Order: sequence, then C-alpha cells, then structure tokens
Amino acid sequence: MVRLFLMIAALSGFFAVIVGAFAAHGLKKMLAPEMIEVVKTGVQYQMYHALALLLVGLWLSHKPDTSGLKAGGLAFILGTLLFSGSLYALALGAPRWLGPVTPLGGLCFLLGWLFLLSAAWRIKPAD
Repeated sequence: MVRLFLMIAALSGFFAVIVGAFAAHGLKKMLAPEMIEVVKTGVQYQMYHALALLLVGLWLSHKPDTSGLKAGGLAFILGTLLFSGSLYALALGAPRWLGPVTPLGGLCFLLGWLFLLSAAWRIKPAD
C-alpha cells in the first residue's frame, strides 16, 4: 500500500502540474474565464491532496500498523478523482448532472483528514 500511495501521489502531482499549465496556456482561448477558475480550483485541490497522500505514504512506511492511514489515503485518492475530476469534466462541457459529484469528492477529502486526525490521536507519546 505504501508504494501504491507514493506512486499515486507522484502521478497526481504530475498531472496537477500538466492540467494547471494546460489551463493557463492552452485552454485560456477555449474556455470562459469562470471555467478556467473551475479548472484552477480542481488543480489546487488535486495538488494539496497529492502532497497529503505523499505524507500518508511516508507516515505509513514508518508506522505500517497505524490505524486510519490506509483509509485516509484511499479517501484522498477517491476525493481527487471525484472532486477534481468532476470539475475538469464540467469545465470542458460535461453534462450539468455531473455537478453533484463534486461535493462527494469534497466529502471524501474531509473523511481523509478525519482518518488522519484519528491516526494522529492514536500516536503514543515517547517517554
């Protein structure tokens, strides 16, 4: 699971940079300014959670038995797919019924952070 999280974190960060650059340069002439902002929001959240997933992978590599880390990492992956993915699709003209998917991705992000909070709470302080 550690390797998977670290690889997905790296790929997610990589694609966040690509999508961000494409939005700033290639899509600027094709999309309305408000749709560029939608893409930027997706890129920001994707990058934040790529970094969070990277930290989860590193934490998991040092403390593999920590409860909540795997669930948190999976929630960040699902959140990125649902939240950022739906924003990208909507900005590029996907049907409006896809709009309710975005808050589900946000909910996954929130759950991921709560799983990390739970994992941190369980850390036993060193004597």
